[in-house]
Amino acid sequence: MTSIYTSFMCADIVEQGDEIISVGQLNQQAKKLLENQFRGVSVLGEISNIARPSSGHIYFTLKDEDGAIRCAMFRNQNLRLNFDPQNGDQCILKGQVSLYAPRGDYQLIVSSMEPAGAGNLMHQFEELKKKLDEEGLFTQETKKQIPFQPKHIGVITSESTAAFQDILTTIQRRAPISQVSLIPATVQGDTAPKSVIEALQKTLNYNNLNPENALDVILICRGGGSIEDLWAFNNESLAREIFDFPLPIISGVGHEIDFTITDFVADLRAPTPTAAAEMVTEYYFQLEDRLEEWKTTLGYLVQARLTEKSQTILLASQNLKNPLTMLKEQSQSLDNVEIRLANVMQNIVSGAKQNFQLAATQIYQSSALQRFSKHEDRLKNNLNSLNSQIKNLIDKKKLMLASLNANLKAISPLAVLDRGYAIVMNENGQALKSSKDLKVGDNVTTRLADGGFISNVSKKD
Repeated sequence: MTSIYTSFMCADIVEQGDEIISVGQLNQQAKKLLENQFRGVSVLGEISNIARPSSGHIYFTLKDEDGAIRCAMFRNQNLRLNFDPQNGDQCILKGQVSLYAPRGDYQLIVSSMEPAGAGNLMHQFEELKKKLDEEGLFTQETKKQIPFQPKHIGVITSESTAAFQDILTTIQRRAPISQVSLIPATVQGDTAPKSVIEALQKTLNYNNLNPENALDVILICRGGGSIEDLWAFNNESLAREIFDFPLPIISGVGHEIDFTITDFVADLRAPTPTAAAEMVTEYYFQLEDRLEEWKTTLGYLVQARLTEKSQTILLASQNLKNPLTMLKEQSQSLDNVEIRLANVMQNIVSGAKQNFQLAATQIYQSSALQRFSKHEDRLKNNLNSLNSQIKNLIDKKKLMLASLNANLKAISPLAVLDRGYAIVMNENGQALKSSKDLKVGDNVTTRLADGGFISNVSKKD
């Protein structure tokens, strides 16, 4: 329908013959022809001569090396822009070709505008992301586990970037026992993808030659920037190299709002290089916190145990008797045993006497020799039994007395004197414990294991 109408219009204008039309009519017909023929076109060019009147509209010229066209972007479309176009910007414009009839100016009425570089790169990014995602390079099942306690961390980045210094500082602060190795690589520009791939290959070569100190995990990092600055990390060859790489890789490219293909294909994505260093040292950082907690808890337990034992010692010291008091108590117990033993012996003798007297009385009263003979053997047996009992009882009491005597000697302060020690007493007979209890000129008595002597204090320390 459009092509028929356009052909008709062309014929209407061109084949007028001798009919004369006005300039306005010509411009109106040309305008209709252009608007119907070039509806919804996309044009790439450089902005120049930009003007922004108070109406909110934008007027400018879009040009390249082969031509130029005037453009108008009205206020309602202008409000939807997410950037501020400037002279010299390469942009992609979508709109409708038209003609401003009052002046006969050929122009493009712009409906949308986006930066040429970012727009083109974002399109490429989305296409590659979709392709690799469909191939399964982003699936969680293919992600390798990040080491729990990495001992040797490899960092692929440019040595001159601030990102590497941030990573190094973070790891040294959080996990000073970890070893960090830089595998330098170009991280911006056309050669960057190849440089990062070569750095990954160098890592594998190093591990093959140094199995005893092999790298555990790799950090691929660089600081933030525009999409053009980070474009090296949207490379398909690099993405496939990362996917096939045998070691786990953490991607820390750009700022938190930046996403690259490397982020999606890596085993773990960090929002910043510093965050990548924090993730790889999280175990050591938590371990330090746990050690501090254990230290505090252990301190509390030790203090509680010391307090408990101090109270036990204090209680025991309060119940601890003086050796002299214990000696007196043991001496008194020994006296009690001796008294009880004497009473028992006296009771036994008294009983035996009574039995003897009773038997003698019975014999005397019976005046019968036969009866005396009958009881004579019984009396002898009783006497023998009585003597045996008395002897056993005396032996037991002697053993008990010897045991008590040994215990008494063991705790007696006098037993210490037999080992070469001495007791020094003042004039009142009190044992001296400190030189503070003496003064020059005092007389003191020194008791030894055998004897003693009196001396005068002429000097004290």
